[in-house]
Amino acid sequence: MKSGTTFADLLLARADDDRVALWCGDVTWSWRALVAEARARAALIVERRDPELPHVGVLLENTPEYVAWIYGAALARGTIVGINPTRRGDSLRDDIRHTDCGLIVTDIARRDLVTSLELGIDPARVLVVDEAPYADELSHARHDDRELPTPEAGDRLLLLFTSGSTGAPKAVVCTTGRLAVIATGAVDSIGVRDSDVFYQAMPMFHGNAIMATLATAVALAAPVELRTRFSASQFLSDVRRHDATYFNYVGRSLAYVLTTAEQPDDARNCLRLGFGTEASQRDRAEFERRFGCVLTESYGSSEGVISTHRPAGTPPNSIGVPRPRPGSDIAVLDPDTREECAIAIVDARGRLTNPGEAIGEIVDRGGAPGFEGYYRNEAAASDRLRDGWYWSGDLAYRDADGWLYFAGRSNDWLRVDSENFAAAPVEAILARYPDAVMVAVYATPDPRTGDEVMCAIEPRPGAAFDAQEFGEFLAAQPDLGTKWAPRFVRVLEAMPLTATNKVNKAPLRAEGWATNNVWWRSGVAADYIEFGEAEQAAYRAQFTEHARAHLLP
Repeated sequence: MKSGTTFADLLLARADDDRVALWCGDVTWSWRALVAEARARAALIVERRDPELPHVGVLLENTPEYVAWIYGAALARGTIVGINPTRRGDSLRDDIRHTDCGLIVTDIARRDLVTSLELGIDPARVLVVDEAPYADELSHARHDDRELPTPEAGDRLLLLFTSGSTGAPKAVVCTTGRLAVIATGAVDSIGVRDSDVFYQAMPMFHGNAIMATLATAVALAAPVELRTRFSASQFLSDVRRHDATYFNYVGRSLAYVLTTAEQPDDARNCLRLGFGTEASQRDRAEFERRFGCVLTESYGSSEGVISTHRPAGTPPNSIGVPRPRPGSDIAVLDPDTREECAIAIVDARGRLTNPGEAIGEIVDRGGAPGFEGYYRNEAAASDRLRDGWYWSGDLAYRDADGWLYFAGRSNDWLRVDSENFAAAPVEAILARYPDAVMVAVYATPDPRTGDEVMCAIEPRPGAAFDAQEFGEFLAAQPDLGTKWAPRFVRVLEAMPLTATNKVNKAPLRAEGWATNNVWWRSGVAADYIEFGEAEQAAYRAQFTEHARAHLLP
């Protein structure tokens, strides 16, 4: 791809292509029609642009409208802010105001979410796509023959909020030039090809959906089957409808698909490739067996600096090795000493024996030429770029052969009996529990010092939690660290998730064990018993006794 290529260049190359670009329910658009619809939204952006509040906030489910506005912004030198539909109230207001949205695109179902907020914009600048005034305005825009501005590679095209499972979300900048590079590099980075049929059900306010599917489809002229929202029960029928060969996933999507009843003909489909993040090894293996599809798991972030790939021979639990990039120098560092962490030592049982020395933060000592910053958040950007190095905020360890293993987020550390370890390796072990759809591991304060390990489990449909069976399962895991077994187990009907199907640990940490359906072990060798009112009262008293009552949930 030549230097300075923009995503608009890729899109305009499809302007005279009559092949199918998009299916969504009963709607079918060719590439020619899709580009024309993008031009119409581009004209609206240019006509309605407020210099003080120049960005377009989109609060929609996965619809052709959403696609057209993203592509239209590329043609108009505009910026799209994908608004998380699960946010409410002050959080939603702050997201919109922080990102300078002067135009909001939504629908009747979500209109009240924004019109009820004090946004400081004229209500007429809230475009409701399923009402007559919008249809009239769009009809006019389709006949607007004004010359659109010429995009430049450095134009800010997307503001992508981080998931926000911990702390306030940040709006990651993605320029039209970076998106073009991602889209054209997908053949090598993902393995897609121009003969593929894409299936897209992940939420489009999230970077994975845009980068791994929508943008890539433009570069390859591949058709996309768009689903309004993800449905585990409809997944297989969806991919069969248009013989989809490729799909992307995030978070626990695979786990939910696997809860559906297995059928003898599940593998009768055209899927050949899935690409995504954060699925467990067990879920990946089971999905591949059941549906006959190869899954490519990756590590990367919306910031676009550090990413890994899994070449042939990658160990099952590893995230692979850093993807080559000129000038990069990826290392696992102790954030306090800035020295490289020790090589991981794994015993004969597969247990990491030196987590405190081996686990550190993933850092690019070559800097971050690909990092385009956070919108209006210099403090967060400076935290990433310290002393010329890019600190990812993610934890990992490295084995003697150079393979990287993800160990969670930097705030996912636990300290038990003066031993530090990360949540992710514990979660990987607990995910083997046959009756669990998904698990989450997090810290809860110890009454005396440090932390206790707590886990939340969402059982598979129809399964009841058996405390004795779970204890026996833990005892049988050879690689479970001596401090890793959960003191507390919480059983949930449904795990709290972010809008991208990642476990939202913030409410789990806040509630701790002060809730229903909690089991605990009073000692290392004790069996799990229900943690009822009497047990809670006695445990609370220990916090008071040791002057740590301020840490109680």
